[in-house]
Amino acid sequence: MKELTKAEEQVMHPLWQLGNATVRQIIDQLPEPVPAYNTVSTIVRILEKKGFVDHVAEGKGHIYFPIISKHEYTRKFMKRFISNYFEDSFKNLVSFFAKNDKMDLKEFDELVTEVRKELEDKKAKNHD
Repeated sequence: MKELTKAEEQVMHPLWQLGNATVRQIIDQLPEPVPAYNTVSTIVRILEKKGFVDHVAEGKGHIYFPIISKHEYTRKFMKRFISNYFEDSFKNLVSFFAKNDKMDLKEFDELVTEVRKELEDKKAKNHD
């Protein structure tokens, strides 16, 4: 899966939130300064060529919808990010933030608790 550019990401976020939308509906969700209609339309067509978006015709226009979920994109993006910058180690990632962002013990304990719960839930699902 290719990585989204910043402009493509800005278009995908409203589309992920709305589920499906016209170019005008996407524009209505974008922050100021709002890009021109043709700019957003071009980005949507690029996203379609890259396999992130598809459309159905409706009247004279198109309704666009994401093919890749936000969760799936985030998962693949983070996996590649951790691999490229943290030697494919979640431990190295957490350590980086603990050292550089001065993560306190309470935040660390909360993170450990949350990760432990997620792993236990995943293990329980796999045993069903």
